[in-house]
Amino acid sequence: MPRLVRGGKWTYGWVMVGAERRITIPPDAWRKYGFQAGEAAIFVAGSRTSGGFAISTPQLTAESDAKRGGVGLRELGRGVFGDERVVIPPEIPVTPGARLLAVLGSGYGLSFIVRGPIYEEAMRHPELELFGG
Repeated sequence: MPRLVRGGKWTYGWVMVGAERRITIPPDAWRKYGFQAGEAAIFVAGSRTSGGFAISTPQLTAESDAKRGGVGLRELGRGVFGDERVVIPPEIPVTPGARLLAVLGSGYGLSFIVRGPIYEEAMRHPELELFGG
């Protein structure tokens, strides 16, 4: 998993949004966050700079809320993990064919970014793996 810029986020690679809004979770991220098929997936808002969203679980978001003094993350929608895949809920504005950059977010969720300096730098790295598509 490369770090594209010094001090920047670690990057898993590109994730292509499928025709049914289904995305593949990079295998290393699947293991890191302990996602399980059949488990609830919680989608939360990304940062203002990078946009996008993060995917977490009820357990991980509860840990995040506790660490943040009870201040919850802004939930955008819910889903259910499949076998290293998940369908993005309709409340999240993505289109089939879009490329999301999967990055190591907090320890509480996998981030998918859609703009900003990290995304722009990733565009200059053709060696980044593409998942799905």
